[in-house]
Amino acid sequence: MMTSNRRDFIKNAGLLMGSLAAIQFPVWGKSIFVLDYPLHNIPLDKNLDPKWIKSLYNRGKETAYFKRKNELSFIGMPVGGLHAGTVYVGGDGRLWLWQIYNETFEGAQEGIDPKTVNWNDGTASRKIRVRDGAAYVEPAIANNKRVLEQGFAVKAVVNGKTFIKELSEEHWDEVIFKPAYPMATIEYLSKDFPVQVLLKVYSPFIPLDALNSALPATFLRVEVKNPTAAPAQISVLGWMENGANKLTGKAKTGKRKNEVNTASGATRIFSSFDSDQIEVMNAQDAGTMCFTLHQSKGKAYPSISPWPVTEKHFNAAVNNSAVIDAPEKLVGGLELQASVGPGKSMKADYSVSWHFNNANVNLKKIVKNAQQGFHYATRFKDADAVSVYLQDNFDKLTRTTELWTDTWNDSTLPYWFLERTFINIDTLATANTYRFADGRFWGWEGVGACAGTCTHVWQYAQSVARIFPELERDLRQRVDLGLGFKEDTGAIIFRAENESRPAIDGQAGTVLRFYREHQMSADDTFLKTNWAGIKKATQFMLDQDKNGDGMTDTPMENTLDAVWEGEIAWIVGLCIAGARAGQAMAEEMGDAAFAKTCETYVANGRKNMEQELFNGEYFIHRPDKVEGRKKLGSYNTCHIDQVYGQSWAFQVGLPRVLSKDKAVAALKALWKYNFTSDVGPYIKTHTGGRPYALAGEGGMVMNTNPYNEAKPFGEHVGWQLGYFHECMSGFEHQVAAHLMGEGMVEESLILTRSIHDRYHASKRNPFNEIECSDHYARAMASYGTFINAGGFEYHGPKGYLKFSPAWNAENFKTPFTSAQGWGTYTQQKTGAKQLHAIHLKYGELQLTELAFSKIGSGKVNAVSVMLGSQKIPVQFKQNGSDLSIVSAKKINLKMNESLNITFS
Repeated sequence: MMTSNRRDFIKNAGLLMGSLAAIQFPVWGKSIFVLDYPLHNIPLDKNLDPKWIKSLYNRGKETAYFKRKNELSFIGMPVGGLHAGTVYVGGDGRLWLWQIYNETFEGAQEGIDPKTVNWNDGTASRKIRVRDGAAYVEPAIANNKRVLEQGFAVKAVVNGKTFIKELSEEHWDEVIFKPAYPMATIEYLSKDFPVQVLLKVYSPFIPLDALNSALPATFLRVEVKNPTAAPAQISVLGWMENGANKLTGKAKTGKRKNEVNTASGATRIFSSFDSDQIEVMNAQDAGTMCFTLHQSKGKAYPSISPWPVTEKHFNAAVNNSAVIDAPEKLVGGLELQASVGPGKSMKADYSVSWHFNNANVNLKKIVKNAQQGFHYATRFKDADAVSVYLQDNFDKLTRTTELWTDTWNDSTLPYWFLERTFINIDTLATANTYRFADGRFWGWEGVGACAGTCTHVWQYAQSVARIFPELERDLRQRVDLGLGFKEDTGAIIFRAENESRPAIDGQAGTVLRFYREHQMSADDTFLKTNWAGIKKATQFMLDQDKNGDGMTDTPMENTLDAVWEGEIAWIVGLCIAGARAGQAMAEEMGDAAFAKTCETYVANGRKNMEQELFNGEYFIHRPDKVEGRKKLGSYNTCHIDQVYGQSWAFQVGLPRVLSKDKAVAALKALWKYNFTSDVGPYIKTHTGGRPYALAGEGGMVMNTNPYNEAKPFGEHVGWQLGYFHECMSGFEHQVAAHLMGEGMVEESLILTRSIHDRYHASKRNPFNEIECSDHYARAMASYGTFINAGGFEYHGPKGYLKFSPAWNAENFKTPFTSAQGWGTYTQQKTGAKQLHAIHLKYGELQLTELAFSKIGSGKVNAVSVMLGSQKIPVQFKQNGSDLSIVSAKKINLKMNESLNITFS
């Protein structure tokens, strides 16, 4: 039920009503902007408790959400494979939001007959509510969105007494949800139940292994512990509804069928739909599902009912199949029994797999690649084949996923920080992204909203390239230098086939991404193969500086959905950073002439940007000399992305593209003028923006008017002005990353924690950062803050690796990924020695040069490098606090090997 304060907020902001035309001209853009612009009212005093600030640095405890605190209702962690639709696990362990039927509605919508929906305008009121921020104000609730019947019950017989409980919130005194994406652990506790129950839910998730992380499946492991002094007879019963043709399986259209298969050491129930109607069998929800117990000696019940579960459901009659007329539900069950001694436990491993290969007909119209279906269907003929693969590779898939989860969380960094900076990669495991049959990766900006893997949004995302670099490399080659590339000019169309124009920020950001994808490669094949196109794309970016001063001045589309005119600090700086990346790539390719061209651009741009666009406090937007301030722009206001170019440079280890003093000054201005611990007063007076932060919540506002100028954003503003009053987390994460990179650790942690607290489970789904629809891609900028917290730099082809922690340098531990392997890095100060160690947990890692920062003062006199028991000869250099070692031969680390470096 919508609370009165939330209802009033939406009403007062003018966010609910609007015509279908608002899809083109958003509802929030229909607000009447006051002629006398409201006064800047973000306080200088951020009103933050020093004890709270200090606590942000602490390791703390792993996050846990509790039933008794009413923290479970909004939880929805994506637990399906990458690009396989959306399946959430809720706070009590049950699955919900089964958006596996290729619907792709904006917001948490499901179960709607696709024949009644118009792709562009159908359910428009729902779309408006998502795009106008109402989904943030009033988030979806798990209990309203179950759709498919699924769950578990545990039966325990102890000392002759029988106890039965379902794994659902209402059956237990306490349910505790512990998120450690990609794995959720749920604990169930009750005084009237003699055994302890745990449930782990996840899909295989293995960094650097995009295929095995993209299985249309979810693992569910039920563990029952016997804390009593007597033996316990335990039965675990799991059930899953046949979801084939869930939407189109109407009366007289066909029959649902469940078939039992006990081959390969597992017990499976294969769910299908039989129909002689071609339209039904070709529907987007036509396909198969499979429910599996990955253990032998399980009992299969192809049909069980009704609920709640009682003793009669256990040890029921066993059949090999069940058939029922649509639209009736058909629910199959799998049971595992065991005798569990005192202090012992049992585990029951289940999985749900699905196979729905008919892409939405309207998606096929806008993306031709969708016509052949999805990539997982080229590997598996149906859901049963997926289940067989899971069984055949069960140990590898589960063990490696759990190894990554353990590795990620085995750190000195705070639990909350690790959670918030990594969590947004769950976007890949939602209906926001697809991988089509030909291997092409494609995504919306947010689920169902704004097509084409938009360059000016996706270039903010930093996590995909570090966790699944092959996806980003393929996107660069197949789309940015392929489908969306203009060979004659070098322009990259910012939505590929879904647009006709380039976007200047998307162009510059993609040049930087080319460099990042090169760095996250094992060798220079990617750069050599694509250099001709990369060079053209870089030159196109340089050509948008018409007067040759190194400051882009060509009016072009940008991520704030308007064509701004003049010289705009955030775009100018981003292009300078792009040019510096172009210079680095040209130097590696031996293209001295182009390297010089880029070098000149960087030098001129930096000098002029710092001289002409810095107002003494922060960087501004200088109006076009002819047009002046007629059109929308940021002008002399304080804009969130004003030093984004320098922020990007930190992500790829480039030399500075802006002086530290001015970049830090700009960040301090953003902190002073744009960050507030309570956005309430600001959004009350500055109306028109969407509510991505509410009264009582902290955040960084996109664009503010510190000097209280009249008409600060131009003479003729459009609906896009509404953006300026918002707190969009993707932009905030970008700033938090930059703050961390510049050593402004406290501000970075506060900003990141403000976002984290806005998405606390007591208020909304912690796993869904919303901008324009759910699971917005820009929010994956959060990983950049993690990168800078460790001072991480990596260049695979050069064999270069660097760590320089932003805090806690004397005792630091962090996970890391590279082109071919991942593991843990540690450093410690022990007396006169500082110890560094790289522990490889997966894959391999080739190194030639390593760099670190000196802990404390003084000069290092000696260094020792050991690969296991083998001493590695190296050359050592110290330049102030910078330490580096170079090996004449490549150092090859294999899985489970460690490289230890000692400076003394």
